[in-house]
Amino acid sequence: MLNPIIIIPAFKPNQKLIDLLEQLMAYAGYYHHIIVIDDGSGPNYHAIFEQAKRYPNVQVLTHGANLGKGQALKTGFNAVLCAQNEFETNNFQESCGVITCDADGQHVATDIINLCKKLTQNPETLWIGARNFELTHIPYRSKFGNIFTRKLFKWCVGLNLTDTQSGLRGIPLSFLSSLLKTQTIGYDFELDMLILAKKNGVPLKEHPIQTIYEEKNKSSHFNPIIDSLKIYFVFFRYLSIALFSGLIDYSIFTASYFLSQNILLSELTARMLSGTVNFSLNKKMVFQSTDRIWPEAFRYILLCLINLGVSYGLLATLGNLGVNIYFSKISVMTFLFIANFAIQKVLVFKPLQAA
Repeated sequence: MLNPIIIIPAFKPNQKLIDLLEQLMAYAGYYHHIIVIDDGSGPNYHAIFEQAKRYPNVQVLTHGANLGKGQALKTGFNAVLCAQNEFETNNFQESCGVITCDADGQHVATDIINLCKKLTQNPETLWIGARNFELTHIPYRSKFGNIFTRKLFKWCVGLNLTDTQSGLRGIPLSFLSSLLKTQTIGYDFELDMLILAKKNGVPLKEHPIQTIYEEKNKSSHFNPIIDSLKIYFVFFRYLSIALFSGLIDYSIFTASYFLSQNILLSELTARMLSGTVNFSLNKKMVFQSTDRIWPEAFRYILLCLINLGVSYGLLATLGNLGVNIYFSKISVMTFLFIANFAIQKVLVFKPLQAA
């Protein structure tokens, strides 16, 4: 099995990209070759990429416009899978996968090579280069963003990772085709990669790396507001659809209970109608699942039946305690909203399995 291929997405890079390539040349025996993606940097950066091409076994692929980090990585993945390269040796199917790293100086050659070794030894595992965010020199925006994303990711997906936004990763060859099918193209692609790995049963492991933030990470093109919103957009979509479905559920339950004074009948009617709306919108707009509808519908119905039992039990119990039925309904819906996001994300909606 051949060594991994290193992929470096670059948007308006500086001398740090050349310095990294220079350092990697001393470790040529641990990787197959290097692909640099010029993500629409423009003519002012032509000299940097021309200099990069002069290094042995370095290939530069160019986007005509800035398409985002996720799309740049996908361009590299596609080149690996399709063997669209300039080298005499192009049998990429024997490679163990790819190593992705950043061009802004955050990743040193020794850490990249250590991940090359890890992926070569364990080619079916997704390796994450984990930074230490407990250090005092880390910019506040980076520390806060990582901690918030890490907590949200653990709650929504069930994975407790130290660094969910690390750009240094070792990705199995068998996982690349599934990653090409994802919809995200920016920084949120790296978060989707972790979610997809969990769904597809790809093992995830972290390996500690150096935590480098020179000049408060000024060279990074990560926008702490816009790009963070993109990363959390999956959750926000779920929240808005859950609120819409919840409004339908509550309205139908209120009307039905007012007419029948029967909790079980009212809850069953509300769940059937709101559940149909919620399933359709979540499948298409939130989780963007590619699986066949009937297996997912079956899993969703099972979830709804469990929800119905839990909801009815809680409503009946709170009613026996003298709590207002309409207030109880809102409280139960809030509790189930929190639990259902993680359950639907991991167990109900599944994309195509990795080849």
